[in-house]
Amino acid sequence: MTEPIKKPALRPVVSRFSCGPCTKFPGWSPDILKNACLGRSHCSAKGREKLKRALTLTRKVLQAPDSHLIAIVPASDTGAMELAMWSLLGVRGVDVLAWDAFGARWGDDIVNHLKLVNARIIGADYGALPDLSAVDFSRDVIFTWNGTSSGVRVPDGEWIPDSRHGLTICDATSAAFAQRLEFHKLDVVTFSWQKALGGEAQHGILILSPRAVERLESYTPPWPLPKLFRMTREGKLNTELFEGVTINTPSMLCVEDYLMALQWACAIGGLEALIARADDNARIIAEWVGRTRWVSFLARDVATRSNTSVCLRLSDAISEGLSAHEIAALPGRIVSLLEAQGVCFDIASHRNAPAGLRIWCGPTVEKSDIAALPAWLDWAFEQTLRELRSAA
Repeated sequence: MTEPIKKPALRPVVSRFSCGPCTKFPGWSPDILKNACLGRSHCSAKGREKLKRALTLTRKVLQAPDSHLIAIVPASDTGAMELAMWSLLGVRGVDVLAWDAFGARWGDDIVNHLKLVNARIIGADYGALPDLSAVDFSRDVIFTWNGTSSGVRVPDGEWIPDSRHGLTICDATSAAFAQRLEFHKLDVVTFSWQKALGGEAQHGILILSPRAVERLESYTPPWPLPKLFRMTREGKLNTELFEGVTINTPSMLCVEDYLMALQWACAIGGLEALIARADDNARIIAEWVGRTRWVSFLARDVATRSNTSVCLRLSDAISEGLSAHEIAALPGRIVSLLEAQGVCFDIASHRNAPAGLRIWCGPTVEKSDIAALPAWLDWAFEQTLRELRSAA
C-alpha cells in the first residue's frame, strides 16, 4: 500500500452532523431562551402570543400562501403525518410512494393498521425515485419530498397536476426550510422543526390547503380518532388550532427555541438564504465525491440528490476489491473512528438503508465545518481499510 495519509490538522468547529435532532444554528446558546414563557400556561395571553408568532414566522420563512392553514401538533413529524392520515384517508384509494424508510413506514400504517384495501405501494430501491408517472391523482397520494434515509428527493412538483381529484399528503420533514416546497401542489405538508432549523424534538407542524380542510369538514372516518388526532368540532374545522391553540400542552421552552431559529432565518435572508446554505454545504461534499475513488452517492440521479440528508456508499470500484465482510464493516468502523477522534458524530446511514454514511448538510451547519470533513473521511477510510486487511 502507499504511504498512509497523515491525520488532518483542521477539525470542524462544530462536530455534530446528525440528521435529527440537527445541530443548532450558528451563535445559539441557552442564554437566548431567557424570555421563554416558562411556568405559565400555554393558554395565557403570553403563551398564546408566542405560539401564534411561531405560526406567523413559519409562514413567512417558508413562504406559505395565506390559503394554507398552519398548526403546531404533538409528536413531531410522525405525529403530524399520523394525524393527517387517520383524519383524511378512506374516501378514495391511496397511492403511497416509498423509496426510503419513512415512505415505507406510512405505507405500512395504511395497509396494516388503517387496513385500507384500496391502497397501492409504488416503491423503489434505495438510491432511486419510483416511477412518478405511475401515480394516479384520482386517488390520494402520500410521499416524502426528501427521503431522509436515502438522500433522494423529488426534483420539483411538476409531476403533480393542478387538476388532481385526490389529496397530496407530503412528509416534508427534511426538506422544509432547505428546499422550496410548491404549496399549490400540496394539500397537506408535515415536518418537525428539529430538522433544518435545529429545534428541539417532539413538536410537529401541519399545513393544510383549502382542499384538505374541505375533506375534513365533509368526511368522518369510520374508525375512532383519539383526542390527539381531532381537528374538527361538530363537523367543522377547529380553527383555533391554526391561531395558536394546541391539541395538548406544548413545551414553551421548545417553542422559544423554535422562535429563535425562525428569527435567525429571517435575519440571514429567509428561505433563499437557508436553501443557499444547504446547497453550498452539499456542493462541498459533491466536489469531494467527484474526486474520490472510494465513495459514491447513494442517489443515482444528480437531479434527485438531497441537499440536506446526503447519503453515501462505497463506490463500485472499491467494493469490487473488498470482501463482503469488509464492505459491511467499513462504514461503521469509519463512523466509530471519527467519533473516537471527536471529529464528527452521527454520520452512520439509517439502520434500514444500505451500509454507508449520511452527512447532514442543512442550513444550520456552517460551510467551514463541512469543508473540514473530507480530509478526515479519507484518513478514516484508509485507517479502517488497513486495520481490516491486517486482521484478515
